[in-house]
Amino acid sequence: MPKNGSQADFVELIDRHRGILFKIAGAYCANPADREDLIAESIVALWRSWERFDGRAAFSTWMYRVALNVAISYHRRESRRERHWMPAGQALLEAVAAPSDPPADETLAYLHDLIGELEPLDRALMLLYLDELSHAEIAATLGISTSNVATKIGRIKERFRRKVAAQLR
Repeated sequence: MPKNGSQADFVELIDRHRGILFKIAGAYCANPADREDLIAESIVALWRSWERFDGRAAFSTWMYRVALNVAISYHRRESRRERHWMPAGQALLEAVAAPSDPPADETLAYLHDLIGELEPLDRALMLLYLDELSHAEIAATLGISTSNVATKIGRIKERFRRKVAAQLR
């Protein structure tokens, strides 16, 4: 049994913070089946790491860090796999794939698309930022400095502003 508590404690914490897993999976996977796979992989990684959770950070911060690492690894692995597919095969797969859940309105859909274009680390950073974590919490979760968080957020916002301005022209 982990020193942090029982399996029931773990399940209760995962249930309480499950929105984090859905948010990360939605940002890294367009296909609903892939999102489910990523959530399952994240839960397995969290369970394997449960014994090492020392409580120095909030459970949600630790959960973000583990789940984002899993998502980035998953994204890289899937990107390598996709490079080896033939374009016609990809088109056929997309034609029969279930549609992804569309965001509620056009603005949200556009923001979702912009975030989807970011590199994995920047995507993770923006998810945490939009979840209103402090720069210090984001830095602790991603393992980068607080000043690096602020700089990256500023650059990403500027990139988004330029894209929006170009769309309005």
